Parts: sequence; structure tokens; C-alpha cells
Amino acid sequence: MKEFISHLRNHYVGELLDEKNVCPDPAVQFNNWLKEALDAKVMEPNAMTLATASKTGIPSVRTVLLKDVEPKGFTFYTNYNSRKGKELEENPHASILFFWPELHRQVRIDGIVSQIDPAVSAIYFKERPRGSQISAWVSAQSNEVESKSYLEEKYKEFSETYKDKEIPFPAFWGGYCLKPSSFEFWQGQPNRLHDRIQYNLIPENNTWSIKRLAP
Repeated sequence: MKEFISHLRNHYVGELLDEKNVCPDPAVQFNNWLKEALDAKVMEPNAMTLATASKTGIPSVRTVLLKDVEPKGFTFYTNYNSRKGKELEENPHASILFFWPELHRQVRIDGIVSQIDPAVSAIYFKERPRGSQISAWVSAQSNEVESKSYLEEKYKEFSETYKDKEIPFPAFWGGYCLKPSSFEFWQGQPNRLHDRIQYNLIPENNTWSIKRLAP
């Protein structure tokens, strides 16, 4: 297996990504790339890897779904009592990563995460499929559970309790927004000479510096 893995190769060919032709605003650049990922029918183009860390610096990572992107930041939803929720409460610094292999592209974004307005979370919760609403209630995310059948029974009981009723909004569930302090756009290129363009926020005037990084 080790020999097989070591010989895996993928030859990258992508559009030129140059610090002279990218958008001055990284949020605009991101939206342009996201649209191209949607147009290319990339599987789960809004899937993003979220890296958090405890207050002692122990990292953890998982994939979540981007649900909104605005100039102020990138929004996702989860259980506040999950591992990521607890870590973000201790340490709001986080990173997200979008990987679009069909386009030989990835985007990494670092920033500070905070909870969004509960009223906004409540509106989104009502838009979710009913099954997802119920799951939010019956799953104590990241906690040990005795069995899959236990979860299924809780789901069945909750469904019966709220049969023909609106599922209430859970106070322990809602949205987070990552406010970016840096972006890195990566475009795969031949011979591993990949393009890496980094934006860093200049807080004094709320503008972005742009530079190229070695691959």
C-alpha cells in the first residue's frame, strides 16, 4: 500500500492565476471562483473543511457546508454544544478550506468566528427539510451515543410528538460567521509550479495586500 500511495500522481493544468489579474477584493475573487465551480457542476461546491482548535491549541477538522457568503464573512450552521462549537467558544480563530478538484483549485481562508444573530438562524432553520430539523433536536452532536437504534428511536418519538406541528427552533443550534483576515487562492499548474496568491487584511484602512507565494 505504501508503495502504491507514493506513486500516485495527478498532473495539474489550470488557468493562469496572477497577482496582477486577480480582483482587488478577495471576496469578489472567491465569488467568481465559486460561480465557476457551480457552472462546472463540481460535487458539493459549498463543502468546506473547517479547522478549529481548543484553547490549548489542540486542532480538529471536519467538513461543513457553506450556507451564506457576504462581504462580512462566511456562514455555516451547527450545534453550539458540538466539539467545534465548544472549541470556537474557547478559541475563535479558525480556518476554512474549499477544494474543487475538477478545476484544480482550492481556497483557504483564515479569520475570527462568531455566532450570528439567533433571529437569522431561526429563519434558516425553518427553511431546512423537516427531517434535518428533527435531527437537530435528537442528536446531541459530538456526544457518545449508545447505538444507532437509540437515535432512530428518538427520531421516531420526536416525529410522533410533533406530527402535524411546526418543529420549534432549538436555542442550542445556529449559525457562525467567519470574518476573514487572509485568503489564499491556489491554482494547480504543470510541474508542481502551482499559483498561490495570498490576500492579507490591512486593518488600518480595511484594504487587502496581495502577494504571490512559492508553491
